Amino acid sequence: MATPQLSPGVLTREVDLTVGRAENVLDNIGAIAGPFAIGPVDEATDISTEQDLINVFGEPKSTDAQYEYWMTASSYLSYGGVLKVVRTAGTTLANANAGVGQAAATLTGADRIDNYDDYIQNHSEATNFTYASKNPGSWANNLKVCFIDDAADQTLTLSAINGSTAVGMAVTTALTGVVVPGAGSTSAFTGYLKSIITGVDLTNKTVDVKIVSRVSSTGTETKIDYAEGTDYASFSATDTIRVIDNSAAAVGLAHTADTVVDWYDQQTLGLTNSTVFWKSIAGKPKTNKYSLDRNGKNDGLHVVVVDDLGDVTGIQGQILEKHTNLSKAIDAVSDVNSPQKIWYEQFLADFSDNVYAGSNPSAAADANWGTTPLPTGFSSGYVKNTTAQGLWGQNAQGITFGAIGKATYTLTAGVDYSSTGGMSAALADLITSYGKFSNKDEVEVDYIINGPGCSTKAESQAKANYVISLANARKDCVATISPYRTDVVGVTNDDTQTTNVIDFFSTLSSSSYAVFDSGYKYTYDRFNNKFRYVPCNGDIAGLMTRTNIVAYPWFSPAGQQRGIINNAIKLAYNPDKAQRDKLYPARINSVITQPGVGTLLFGDKTGLGYASAFDRINVRRLFLTIEQALEKAAQAQLFELNDELTRANFRNIVEPYLRDIEAKRGLYGFLVVCDTTNNTPDVIDNNEFRADIFLKPAKSINYVTLTFVATRTGVSFEEVVGRV
Repeated sequence: MATPQLSPGVLTREVDLTVGRAENVLDNIGAIAGPFAIGPVDEATDISTEQDLINVFGEPKSTDAQYEYWMTASSYLSYGGVLKVVRTAGTTLANANAGVGQAAATLTGADRIDNYDDYIQNHSEATNFTYASKNPGSWANNLKVCFIDDAADQTLTLSAINGSTAVGMAVTTALTGVVVPGAGSTSAFTGYLKSIITGVDLTNKTVDVKIVSRVSSTGTETKIDYAEGTDYASFSATDTIRVIDNSAAAVGLAHTADTVVDWYDQQTLGLTNSTVFWKSIAGKPKTNKYSLDRNGKNDGLHVVVVDDLGDVTGIQGQILEKHTNLSKAIDAVSDVNSPQKIWYEQFLADFSDNVYAGSNPSAAADANWGTTPLPTGFSSGYVKNTTAQGLWGQNAQGITFGAIGKATYTLTAGVDYSSTGGMSAALADLITSYGKFSNKDEVEVDYIINGPGCSTKAESQAKANYVISLANARKDCVATISPYRTDVVGVTNDDTQTTNVIDFFSTLSSSSYAVFDSGYKYTYDRFNNKFRYVPCNGDIAGLMTRTNIVAYPWFSPAGQQRGIINNAIKLAYNPDKAQRDKLYPARINSVITQPGVGTLLFGDKTGLGYASAFDRINVRRLFLTIEQALEKAAQAQLFELNDELTRANFRNIVEPYLRDIEAKRGLYGFLVVCDTTNNTPDVIDNNEFRADIFLKPAKSINYVTLTFVATRTGVSFEEVVGRV
């Protein structure tokens, strides 16, 4: 209605009916759950390629037909879609780990680490393991976590050694006439070099030492960092060595350092069948700048994860990952990529593909630590630091962190879905996993892929019905179901196969949100070098994805144009016409092999149990497409005024969208009613907004009749048309 004018003039008005639009929202997202060998548990993970599937969930296993889940997932991915994968839980699943003191903990039940969120919420301060696999299963057994920090600078081989020489004692040597920083080029420094013993080998008469300071003849002590080859910061061969106990008493005077070598250069990872030196991995760990700036010291460490026996990669000693110059300080951040935390526990949680860190080394808990934390310095009187001063997991401010030196942890006690290495998930656990796809507001899904059945027919039917119920409740996707394996695989009589398949599907819920197929395809498993029978429901979902890519959702995914199934050598059950005539009325789409064509889907029925437009896949998917697009468009109308302007704007969104679908052969016609006829005063007063959208869906051709008529030579065609 025009605004009234009080005097002659021209009024210009604008009415914006262009706000909002409707777009197709199908993203080709499949979903499957199953007992995969590796990967996060009960957490939906997006997988785009078969290689992603391998990287996250491992390769298919031969045990308990677990390969069927994996190869069903791979089959779907071959059509170009994205797959949300959930690894199913199990009561026996347990993480491989190195427990405190090297005794593996039992990480199952409440102690099991299922995924990142589980670790952060429940296990980041765990005290029952030192390192644990990132997810449960036997896959991580025999992985080695190799660790090194800056516990020593040099290894001294002495001419003689007292049997009471022990870790924590001091080692000194005289400095006479050496040039030190700040002293000038001609000034001579006189005093002694001071270090602490961090390792002792009485048999070979060697001590590992950490050099901490130099002390002048006047008693002035200056902290120093080890620098190989400098007189004031390192020991040399032929030096006279004094070993002093923690009461300042000499236990060994005038020992000669026969040989002096750099400690770090001698250290190896501690692998079973190969020798790898730490110096080939990275330079010696150092105090990070973050700690130095806060008067902290000795926080640096390296962590390497190794496939020691080749169980993961097939290559013994294969280095899976390395992380250098992490920190023992809980607040430390990178001086290069600040504010990225380099506190080693958080860093491994964020960036390691294989392990989480648990308990920090401590005097009581870890055999690699020794009897007490090893400090890099000592107080007057050479008293060894036995306080909490050197413990890890503190803020860097003013802390000289304790050191281990080198330690190698072997992960053990990882268990799969049974103690004997089985890979079969229980029905209840599978249902729990599929339940991760139930919330459409949190998880976008276009196809819920049933994968293989369970160990019994009844359980397989129960699983299939649950998957169908998910699709029914969501109303934005379809579930794809194949028959029970032993109903078709290994059954030699195809009539028996027909009866078995019909019997299996007869108990499944009637639903237009489900698609049933008859097929198990025979395909090659390159990981186990075997040919396998795999259910076709992953392929059926894949055909719908392919249809979205090459055409539109309202086209049928069946037939020679879009229904060819990938990587099918043959079928376990290839129904003929008479058998297909029994299957189709029973809601089952045949998968057949046609000579010269290939293996293809030969039907486009949904699982609806009665005659309806929605008993066809293309119609169901047409409505899914339109409903999702217009539902999103309608979101923009929330909290607007229910008046003609709003209603006109909504019609202006919907009608062009539907005309476009009509032009693309998805509709024979449509009508949008959104006016005062359905937005009555009562509707408006109830704060509602109504639009009635009438659609005439395009129908796919299921039946072709060709009639060939022979006529006499003298008869015109006009005479006989309509008579046959």
